[in-house]
Formats: sequence, C-alpha cells, structure tokens
Amino acid sequence: MKQRVAEILLNINAVELSPDAPFTWASGIQSPIYCDNRKIIGDVEARNEIADAFAEQIRAQAPDVEVIAGTSTAGIPHAAYISEKLGLPMCYVRGSKKKHGKGNQIEGAAVAGRKVVLIEDLISTGGSCLEAAEALKESGADLLTVIAIFTYGIPSAAQAFERVDLTFHALSDLDTLIDVSISRGVITEAQKDTVLRFREDLSK
Repeated sequence: MKQRVAEILLNINAVELSPDAPFTWASGIQSPIYCDNRKIIGDVEARNEIADAFAEQIRAQAPDVEVIAGTSTAGIPHAAYISEKLGLPMCYVRGSKKKHGKGNQIEGAAVAGRKVVLIEDLISTGGSCLEAAEALKESGADLLTVIAIFTYGIPSAAQAFERVDLTFHALSDLDTLIDVSISRGVITEAQKDTVLRFREDLSK
C-alpha cells in the first residue's frame, strides 16, 4: 500500500521533491519537499484509490469504528469519501469553536460515547492533528486512532502522539516516496541525503 500511494502522490504532483531548488513554506522554511494533498480531490481515480486505501487501513486498525471524523479543512473531503464507502456517519473538527450559535467545534455526527477514527491529510509535527484529537476526546469520543495520507516521519511527531497515548498510521511516508522517486530517476542517491538531512533538521 505505501508504495502504491507514494506512486499516486507523485503521479499527480501532490508531493514533490526538489532538493536542488527548494520550495518556500508559509513559515519561510526552505524545503526540498512540498506536499499539496488537496490535488487528490481533483483527480477522480486518485481519490478513489486513496479512499480505498483508507478503508483498508481502517478495517485493519479499527474494525469497530462507529464515526469517521475529518480535520478541518484538508481531512474533510477524505472523511466524506471514506464514510460513504464504509456506510458510517461522519463529522469534522473545526480549528476552534464557533464564536456564534452553539459554539460548536465538532460538526456533523455526535461523537460522545462512540468509537471514532480521525482522518488527516498530512502529519508533519502533529500539532494541529493532536488539537483536533483533543477536541474529540473532550466531546466524549473514544478516539481509536488517527490515519493520515502522508507523513514526513519526523521523530518528534511520533513522540508527541506517544505522550497522549494515541496511535497514528499513514498510507505512505517520506522514506517510501524517496525510494519510489529514486527508482523513477526523479532524484539521485546524493539528493536523497539532502532530503533526509532536512527531516533531521526539522526534528531539532
């Protein structure tokens, strides 16, 4: 699965590697990798394969799930595709509580007392995802696990999840994507080292 998902991401340029001409992130960081998983929703074949991969992972990791939750905003469309495939109710988690109406942070299906899987598009440091996870727990959800499309594999992210006793899984990861990129001639072994050093720097 990891290799196939990496191939899909590369095919549609949802994840790009450019060690010699780095991208500039919103934070100003110069990065040899750029992830734009929103491109998946614009490609019918890709999004169907990704949804199938999510469904397979959920059946393996959380077969008794009752609600599919999506992070706002990138996880919402994927949560919708998955919930449709699995015939389950769906909700999504806002970045913060609304300042009007009922002040909801979680919209859609009720989660109190129900087993929930949280869907994310990308796990880098894990910060925003863990905030959504905390909101679900505060609302009474039994949060089983988090499943993302892609992860950079930053050690500090794994440690952050461990600290709150929450597991996460990814359909693919940076190491797999690098291997596929090398096999395709997209990057060289030397450029691989540049990408891996960048990940190490993010961990500091």
